[in-house]
Amino acid sequence: MINPVAELRAFLHAALLRPVPRDQRDPDHVLRRRRIVAAITLVIGAALLWWSLQLEPGDPLFYLGTLALAATWVVGAFASGPLHLGRAHTREGTEYSRAVVQSLCLGLLLLALFLAGAVIVAQIPFLSGPVEDLLDHARYGWLPLVFLLTLVNGVAEEIYFRGALYAAIPQRFTVAATTIIYALTTVAVGVPLLVLAAVCLGLVCGLQRRVTGGVLGPIITHITWSGGMLLLLPPLLQILR
Repeated sequence: MINPVAELRAFLHAALLRPVPRDQRDPDHVLRRRRIVAAITLVIGAALLWWSLQLEPGDPLFYLGTLALAATWVVGAFASGPLHLGRAHTREGTEYSRAVVQSLCLGLLLLALFLAGAVIVAQIPFLSGPVEDLLDHARYGWLPLVFLLTLVNGVAEEIYFRGALYAAIPQRFTVAATTIIYALTTVAVGVPLLVLAAVCLGLVCGLQRRVTGGVLGPIITHITWSGGMLLLLPPLLQILR
């Protein structure tokens, strides 16, 4: 008989804790360039994120700002040096594959946890108010376009944060540093739960990056979570009011 707890523990261990063998060390000249480009990109990207989220819901400039932000992350990431897709453990544990199904499952688990947490948050005006304001960009904008931009930005963020920035940081600090920096870029927005979400998502994606050695897994996890939150959180909060 299958033990669900044991299955979940084994899945999380393989997905987040046991690295796949690889050798992806950057030469010194590539590492120096990566660090300079990653730092410049971070400053520009953080400023664009703050600016775009200060715009009034429905403002056409929001779409332009979001696209500019995604372009900044992507251009900076690829300009910094080579990126890798990475490989994940298979269920049998005897070979490796692209981290597709594994990452989709992680994204769905995160989504379920955050939606469950929303039931509590909805009862606390101090926390729910800023979240409602942030979600107004989806309510007052054209949802299909906002959804597409959410996915594009999720891909771009992972290419930069778990791609270029991760590779620019000394190996023993990579997960912690990228998680903290990723969360700090959201502080100026003024939404406490957005910072918490960035910490949780950044940690999971950072651990995935350490295990798989690439950005594909973090990308799939990120867009599964962010796309699901965009579509499911607003109606859930509406029901809980």
